Amino acid sequence: MDKQPNSAAIGSTSLTDKLPTQDDWQVLSPVAILYFAVGVFKHLFGNIIYLIPALAVSYKSMLEHPYIWFPSILTAFALLLLFAFVSFKLYRYRLTDNNIEIRSGIFSKKHLNLPFSRVQNVKIEQPIYYRFSGHACLQLDTAGAAKNEAKLVAIKLHFAEQLKTRIQGQAQTDATDVNQDNLTANTTDRLNTTVTNQGKQEKVLNQRQLSDLIIHGITSNRIWIFLGGMAPFYDNIFESISEWLTTLGIDFTGLFSLQTHSLLEVGLYALSLTMLVMLVLVSFSVIGAIVSFYGYTLSKLDDKYIRRSGLFTKHEVSMSLSRLQMIVQKQDWLDVILKRINLNFEQSNSFGKNQSSSATSNKIIVPSIKPDECQALIDDAYPNNSLHTLIFNDGFEPISKRFIFRNIVYLLTPIWLLATYNTLIDDKLMISALVSALFIALCALVFLRWKRWGVARDEQFVYIRKGLIGIDYYCFPTYKLQQTQFKQNLLMKKRQLASVKFVLASGSFKVPLISQTLAYEMIDVGLYQVESSQKSWM
Repeated sequence: MDKQPNSAAIGSTSLTDKLPTQDDWQVLSPVAILYFAVGVFKHLFGNIIYLIPALAVSYKSMLEHPYIWFPSILTAFALLLLFAFVSFKLYRYRLTDNNIEIRSGIFSKKHLNLPFSRVQNVKIEQPIYYRFSGHACLQLDTAGAAKNEAKLVAIKLHFAEQLKTRIQGQAQTDATDVNQDNLTANTTDRLNTTVTNQGKQEKVLNQRQLSDLIIHGITSNRIWIFLGGMAPFYDNIFESISEWLTTLGIDFTGLFSLQTHSLLEVGLYALSLTMLVMLVLVSFSVIGAIVSFYGYTLSKLDDKYIRRSGLFTKHEVSMSLSRLQMIVQKQDWLDVILKRINLNFEQSNSFGKNQSSSATSNKIIVPSIKPDECQALIDDAYPNNSLHTLIFNDGFEPISKRFIFRNIVYLLTPIWLLATYNTLIDDKLMISALVSALFIALCALVFLRWKRWGVARDEQFVYIRKGLIGIDYYCFPTYKLQQTQFKQNLLMKKRQLASVKFVLASGSFKVPLISQTLAYEMIDVGLYQVESSQKSWM
């Protein structure tokens, strides 16, 4: 039998105190009920896209028969609260000197035992509804499967900070205990640094202002996803807007009538309406950027990067430099025009298909920074990198022009010829012209894709360039490679071409149709670096 849970003991634990023993099972604060309720609501809201067709069909019935739907909504709300309460009652956790155990689950019981040495990333989240009570959530991520992640919810903020420091220190110590007899001077220094971290101050590397977040919201806008999700409601939306404008004395239908207005006037009305809708949708994206990155600060404490941000929910993500797998410099087409860059510091992720949101967020994002700020951060992480020089001098090796020939001649042209032939037989000249215009646009995109793709390397790093209208750069140390693949079919072999795939703990990247000599060279050098380097990839 487990001992009676003791929630008070945990809250008073200090960093120098001994962690609770194996018998000390802990319960969460009652405010955790709110966290579980919000979690269920987020899950349902995140999957509402699948319910849009059903809602589009039945929402009129819901309005006409509220006496049927209103009790159903109340029942669903009651079930949500019941689920949150039961989840809170069944949640237990305990800590030892080296690991954390968590018991949870209603229908499927879970018992997680996570050693601190396997913890890759420690995050602290403080939702807005926890700020008044001083509680927070502690997320522990691993480099393994998403199911091995742990999350402590509704613990005191000061204890979350203490536990984060304790886990990070223990993880570094455990990682070196296996080779204790062969410790190098650098490793000893790193252990000493872990002990003295608390007395040092963080160095602020970058901060984002409100204007930067507005730019990020504009450049990262994904209005097409929103418009696609709203497609079933278009008729009803336009009908409602038309009725509302009619009550204001505006004839919405008459504005677009060619019988009362010229073609130029109708075109101007349509353009104005489109711009207004775009402005509203962009404003949603801007608000989302502000909510996610408000108060953004990127700082560094010894070899740890720490990111803090969030308007309603405050997030704190820390990442050791040794766990950094690669740096990604991203630019969409608006970023290129405004000369802004989104910089990602990426570490290991889970390769499973059913990853949780936390498993896929093992990166530090620096939104909408200027090129000089971006390069300063890259140089801080990888002092000997040549990315700036390669970009400035266009030092990337392009992929073969066979990429253009293969995609246009073998793939797009047969489809275009078949579609054009069928439309001309039926005398559909307009459709035939549209098909030809689409074919030309796709050919242009293929050319841009070829133009963007390139690869380069130096003694320590591999650099990959890719993109379409925007452009992305990837930079990673060669010794971080987990696997390389060399692919070559008969046609490629005849032309001495090959494709290379680089696999890292943070993901994989394929570079198609480069010279066979360069492919072998990059693989040989990469494998040599992995075998000869004494550095750990984690």
